[in-house]
Amino acid sequence: MALDLFEAAKAAQARAHAPYSNFQVGAAIRDDTGAIHAGCNIENAAYPSGWCAEPSAISHMIVAGGKHVRELLVIGNSDVPCMPCGLCRQRLLEFIEDTQAVTVHLAHPERGIIKTLTFADLYPHVFGAKELKS
Repeated sequence: MALDLFEAAKAAQARAHAPYSNFQVGAAIRDDTGAIHAGCNIENAAYPSGWCAEPSAISHMIVAGGKHVRELLVIGNSDVPCMPCGLCRQRLLEFIEDTQAVTVHLAHPERGIIKTLTFADLYPHVFGAKELKS
């Protein structure tokens, strides 16, 4: 089922603007309607003015009317899994209702999915909207 996410993230990765690090990242989100939204990292010479692939994908989801992340795939051009950074984990959390129910796939452009875990495994100790209300 994640093959469609892989293809979307890989296509986005190919469009990444990473002239400084040459580290191209793509991300694809499946939202609560089943729609897929992809994004890539966009670097800027005035670091840290650029942004990561995950918030780029979140932005596409919101513009399209999606509300919640149900599944995520991140693809980087390294041999080790490309984990979302801490800030991206927090940004993703804003659009996740149940961290145990969201699947996160980490992929390599040629080898495909190399690791799958839950968002709760990726980000075990969260502080989000639910914690503000308790």
